[in-house]
Amino acid sequence: MKIIILGAGRVGTSVAESLVNEANDITLVDVASKTLQPLQDHLDLRTIVGNASHPSVLDKAGAKDADMILAVTQSDETNLVACKLAATMFNIPTKIARIHSSNFLAYPEIFSPENFGVDFAICPEQIVTEYIEKLIEFPEALQVLDFANGKVSLVAVRAFHGGPLVGRELQELRQHVPNVDTRVAAIFRRDHPIIPEGNTVVEAGDEVFFLAAAKNIRSVMQELRRMDKPVERVMIAGGGNIGKRLANALDKAQEKNYQVKLIEYKKLVSQHLAADLHHTLVLHGDATDEDLLESENVAEMDMFCALTNDDENNIMAALLAKSLGAHKVIALINRSAYVDLVHSGNIDIAISPAQVTIGSLLAHVRRGDVVAVHSLRRGAAEALELVAHGDANSSNVVGRKVSEIRLPKGATIGAIVRGLSMTESQRLSDNNVNNKSKDASSSNGAQVLIAHHDTVIEVEDHIIVFVINKKLIRQIEKLFQVGVGFL
Repeated sequence: MKIIILGAGRVGTSVAESLVNEANDITLVDVASKTLQPLQDHLDLRTIVGNASHPSVLDKAGAKDADMILAVTQSDETNLVACKLAATMFNIPTKIARIHSSNFLAYPEIFSPENFGVDFAICPEQIVTEYIEKLIEFPEALQVLDFANGKVSLVAVRAFHGGPLVGRELQELRQHVPNVDTRVAAIFRRDHPIIPEGNTVVEAGDEVFFLAAAKNIRSVMQELRRMDKPVERVMIAGGGNIGKRLANALDKAQEKNYQVKLIEYKKLVSQHLAADLHHTLVLHGDATDEDLLESENVAEMDMFCALTNDDENNIMAALLAKSLGAHKVIALINRSAYVDLVHSGNIDIAISPAQVTIGSLLAHVRRGDVVAVHSLRRGAAEALELVAHGDANSSNVVGRKVSEIRLPKGATIGAIVRGLSMTESQRLSDNNVNNKSKDASSSNGAQVLIAHHDTVIEVEDHIIVFVINKKLIRQIEKLFQVGVGFL
């Protein structure tokens, strides 16, 4: 696939690195030559220096025969104009724009073919905010991801000493929760993946990924580790795009009765936040100030979220909050090297915005009918939601038992969602910014099936596949593609 990426920031660079490894023809455009040069030296891609909203630059980048354009610069206006040019001048089939401003997102008609012609809009700040919300809802988890419109959840937890399943075989899990069907998709032990079998023994410190119907998540988690008390007190460091969005979301979740404090360094910004957030205590100060944290009782916080725009400040604030007694700390870290460095330390969860966001982009790049892609373990693994099409003659999966499907070693079918209406399935596949309404009733009859060796795949099933090595993605895509000769 020939793809033009506009913007060599962290999101653009992360996407480029991922797609280059999958044998795509990538051209990366940015105004800063010093940013592009090292990427061209280390990655198999073309680079173009220039303004992404200029027709001549797009033409030079090969827009006339491109299959997709990813406009992920820091400027919403540049991204919108680039997509408009891609649609009207170059007839590029798929146009994706990164949009920061909630003002644009509040008017989806802006993205219609008659206006800017954006097929898919992503808002990294909103994606990261929702990701953190899940971690606040499930404080025991390292990662919580939804599939099939929230019918299935994939959860990562760290097994601790004293957990009912630690030191026991996985097949005993069914004895502990006999009324709940679940599947352990993978275990990472000291950063090495293990494909679980029934006789696999869970060890303390294991990072366990399991799939279950969303309603059963807590029951399964109780068997893998001790449960924390629900989060009530939250302190947020940083009132930027993500910090403000998170505070606003917690502000509105009155049924949860969160007690939220937000620390913002810039006085004018803190004044605006105080006016906008009615149930949040906004503090003007430095989140790395030990006296400030102590005076605001950081030791009583169930969750401390360091969400400023500075990696070093986030790391220091999170470490300081943890040392002062905060129960769990989260740090937003843009540099991938920093994420790997602090992940196993005193910071409970290090979040890479680029890795959280990249799945929303990859879902549109993957071949076959891929509904959702989630990046796992800082990009080392992936979980995909694919739709089974065709029949027993044209498909490699339809009409076959799970044990008969020739999955590459390192890939696991974890769960199947059956019975999503055609309307709901199409909405999930399209994920179009112009079609954001959710018809909750459309998936009420859907059935969550945890995959077993004798489970038979049916047409239109939504299949959740866990892949421990991204090099296997191309084989998975090919496996789920319908044979051309039968179309």
